[in-house]
Amino acid sequence: MRGNPNLTIGEILTMKPSIRKPSLSVTAQMAEQLRRAFDGSAWHGPSMLELLEDVDAETAAAKPIPNVHSIWELVLHTAVWDGAVRRRIGGQTTQPKGKKNFPPVPKSSSTAKQAAWRKTVSWLTRTHADLIRAVSALPEERLRDHVPGTRYDISFMLHGVLQHELYHAGQIAILKKAHRRASRVKDCQLEIESLTGPCTSGRGTAASAVRFFPKHRLHGLQ
Repeated sequence: MRGNPNLTIGEILTMKPSIRKPSLSVTAQMAEQLRRAFDGSAWHGPSMLELLEDVDAETAAAKPIPNVHSIWELVLHTAVWDGAVRRRIGGQTTQPKGKKNFPPVPKSSSTAKQAAWRKTVSWLTRTHADLIRAVSALPEERLRDHVPGTRYDISFMLHGVLQHELYHAGQIAILKKAHRRASRVKDCQLEIESLTGPCTSGRGTAASAVRFFPKHRLHGLQ
């Protein structure tokens, strides 16, 4: 018997058994990790929603790095795949492609742009909440079920959508930094031009933000 070998029989009989909390099921653990990646308390750092807290419509629509998706486009894309995974859990065959994979940013006037951006974030939040509820209610024995229209099972897909969430959250973090840097460069350029006239050398533009970030950190943004 483990423990203190000097205990008497009476002491052993009066000892209170240790109470262990029941371990979470695998699906409950996955749902919790999906929640952390999106809502907060993630081990790696800021979650998706935490990164979006201070993003306004202008920042979301900006493309400080040439030929890459904007924050707004990445949010739409993430919502699409949260919804696709939820439908796949329900047995549907779905594979978003083209504009269904990366929906275009809704066109709106400058005054309505902020409202449109808030609507996009709300859609992502609702879609992600629906996904977490679906995963939480999923029996463990279904994790090995084949996902319709794919070559993998539900377990593989759930790990994949978690990785997908964190991958695009990292891209959003980079784009936020690039936008801030490009804005500072633009402000500096305008100040210089007010004193010296228009700059035509190509320096001081948003392209300088690209040089600020190594190429390996931009992989996958396109």
